[in-house]
Amino acid sequence: MIRINLLPHREEARRTRRQQFYVLGGLMLVLGGVIALGVHTVNATRIDSQNSSNEFLKGEIAKLDKDIAEIKRLREQTQALLSRKQVIELLQSHRAETVHVFNELARQVPEGVYLRQLKQTGLQIHLTGYAQSNARVSTLMRNLDSSFVFTNPQLVKIEAKDVNKRRLSDFELNVSINRATSENADTPAAGQSAPAAGAKGKKS
Repeated sequence: MIRINLLPHREEARRTRRQQFYVLGGLMLVLGGVIALGVHTVNATRIDSQNSSNEFLKGEIAKLDKDIAEIKRLREQTQALLSRKQVIELLQSHRAETVHVFNELARQVPEGVYLRQLKQTGLQIHLTGYAQSNARVSTLMRNLDSSFVFTNPQLVKIEAKDVNKRRLSDFELNVSINRATSENADTPAAGQSAPAAGAKGKKS
């Protein structure tokens, strides 16, 4: 009977398979490293490209912000100039209004009424003065109400006061300017002005 010892052959086969496994494992590790390096390189390239794009966009946004700020400043300057232009045009269009107001006041202030102060705010005039009686103040308000330059007279206060040893009515009233007619009022309409020209400024 012939006996063959197969142990060395089997051991050699195992050693060969083990070497093949190690070689294959090493190749897989190398391949995995190459793949990981390739993926990292691609991602790094994409990140750098995106960062460059972001920096470009930031620069463009900064330029746009500067342009927007400049446009806003120019708009504010334009608005300020337009406002000044409107004020100048308004003053130009109503330049004769003050003359008409004073002329009409001189016509409408009745005898026995003495104006001390006149203050205009927009279209409203605040008058203060003395009158010989409350009836004189009522006459003044009626005259102003019937005037083509003034409208809506309103009494603020009236009280008795001793002035130079005389008992007078100290009054304050507001009246509005009728701008629609005051600018064209070179002469009063017939029968509209009260007969009191020259009464203003006459003091006792």
